[in-house]
Amino acid sequence: MNIFFTCFLIAVSLSMDTFSLSIVYGTYGISMNNQIVLSIVVGVFHFFMPLIGVLFGNLILEFLSYNTNFIVGIIFGIIGVDMILSVKSDKKIKLFTSIVGYLLFGFTVSLDSLTIGIGLSLITTHYIGASVMFMIVSCLFTFFGLKFGDFFSKRVGRYSCFLGGVIMLILSLYYIF
Repeated sequence: MNIFFTCFLIAVSLSMDTFSLSIVYGTYGISMNNQIVLSIVVGVFHFFMPLIGVLFGNLILEFLSYNTNFIVGIIFGIIGVDMILSVKSDKKIKLFTSIVGYLLFGFTVSLDSLTIGIGLSLITTHYIGASVMFMIVSCLFTFFGLKFGDFFSKRVGRYSCFLGGVIMLILSLYYIF
């Protein structure tokens, strides 16, 4: 029972950044079907990334420890700029509301799951069970973050997308520096 609770707390902590970024993504006004697809994509990444971390251990940590934050920062910066520019031009953002954008989003928010997987063997030998828990929690956090972002967007209007873009740029700078 203690291992279950520990894994649950890890799942919640892994999903907190996913939730906050999903709120920003939700301001795009994506459809319910796409909210479900994005939530599933994030969940699947949160399932496989810890398992990959367990398999490759320190090799991945050495390779990604330097590049991870920079990569995440660049991706968030691109998303932020695109969100800000979309407010002025009234265009619908296609790249980041497509499957490619969803895969990028899922990958970036689950990189921390990869590093958790490296240390997962110190907590439990039930890697699949822990990964399933990570997947379910992150899927739910993503979905509810998207719903909240959509709700916020409908209340504030198109400038919520501008605010989301500014937040993404701030996060981008945080990850890069």
